[in-house]
Amino acid sequence: MDNRSCCLLEGDLISQLMPPLLILAFVLGALGNGIALCGFCFHMKTWKPSTIYLFNLAVADFLLMICLPFRTDYYLRDRNWAFQDLSCRLVLFMLAMNRAGSIVFLTVVAVDRYFKVVHPHHMVNTISNRTAAGTVCVLWTLVILGTLHLLMESHLCLQKNATSCESFIMESANGWHDIMFQLEFFLPLGLIGFCSFKVIWSLKQRQQLARQARMRKAIRFIMVVAAVFVTCYLPSVLARLYFIWTLPSSACNASVHVALHFTLSFTYMNSMLDPLVYYFSSPSFPKFYTKLKIHHLRPKQPGPSKSQRMEEMPTSDLCRKSCGSVTNSVQSQPDVQGDLQVC
Repeated sequence: MDNRSCCLLEGDLISQLMPPLLILAFVLGALGNGIALCGFCFHMKTWKPSTIYLFNLAVADFLLMICLPFRTDYYLRDRNWAFQDLSCRLVLFMLAMNRAGSIVFLTVVAVDRYFKVVHPHHMVNTISNRTAAGTVCVLWTLVILGTLHLLMESHLCLQKNATSCESFIMESANGWHDIMFQLEFFLPLGLIGFCSFKVIWSLKQRQQLARQARMRKAIRFIMVVAAVFVTCYLPSVLARLYFIWTLPSSACNASVHVALHFTLSFTYMNSMLDPLVYYFSSPSFPKFYTKLKIHHLRPKQPGPSKSQRMEEMPTSDLCRKSCGSVTNSVQSQPDVQGDLQVC
């Protein structure tokens, strides 16, 4: 960017709105995804393709956790980027990777659940973990290629005494960046909408199965995926579409500018809401969360000493225990086995 591509906006409301939202997203997102990653890495007994997809969704959210402190600092300085050009490119690139990666893996999770419920005998349901891992590598490659353009050019722009670092410019459409921004939403939206409708319709058709708890959980899970997707990504897409449709009157319009940044904060909140997807994805996660909660809420009490345990033990148990130890020691000496009749 150069000076001619920068909007000079006075009384910037963005710097007041964004820091609290980003701090909230960082704290809750780091807590939720940290617990989820701990569950994946240390408490997941068996891995399946669906588990691999969810794990990569958590990895995509981790990319956001790295970037949010830099963006928070940027807004706290009244949108003045205090770091170098390369760091600006990397942060914007990783933000775009988080958005694209989260969308891709939410979509894959919805498609995976669609095949399991609607087409339970399809060969897709029999793929190995190695095949699922290969699919994940292909998807990450596509995500990186689709967002790599953000590393290819500078996004710093001088505004009086400040230097902005933005992936969107507010004077015109952004070409490839705007195209990817829209395609990353509408194509997955069609897939997730189709999968959600087919899953619910298929389960409603099987009246005898619809009453089962497992089927209700499948409906709840696919609805959570659709709700998280729409809540996080629809507002920013609509705001950007409004800007493009109303050009050139919306160029450097302060209200449109604030609306775009505010709705982009919903995109960052996917890190807060994705743990809901993990929670409803498998019975392992509710059990893990419950165990974690009980462990932290349970008061720590020092255990009784060995002598105290012996004192509190009933007389009959104490005799039985002592007789057992005497028996074990005497069985190796045949000449004294007759004395065991004492007990």
